[in-house]
Amino acid sequence: MSSRRSRSRQSGSSGISDDQIIDLVSKLQQLLPEIRNRRSDTVSAAKVLQETCNYIRSLHREVDDLSERLSELLANSDSAQAAVIRNLLMQQ
Repeated sequence: MSSRRSRSRQSGSSGISDDQIIDLVSKLQQLLPEIRNRRSDTVSAAKVLQETCNYIRSLHREVDDLSERLSELLANSDSAQAAVIRNLLMQQ
C-alpha cells in the first residue's frame, strides 16, 4: 500500500480530507513570517509545520520576556504608577 493511500485513509478516518489539510497548511504558510517572505511558493507541509513550531516557540519566548520586563517595571514603579499600569492591563 502506498504512503499516499495510507495517509488518505488516516485523514479520512479523522474527518479531514486531503484538500482540507492542504488548505490548512496553506493558511499556516501565510501566517508565518519566515515562509511568507520567501520568493519560492513551493514549501513542503513538513517545513510549514516545522516553521510553525519554531514560530510558536519564539512567540512564547517573547511573551516570557515581556512578562519579565513588566514584572520588573511594576516592581520598580511607585504604587500609583503600578496601579495605572495594572488598570490599563485589566482593560485589555
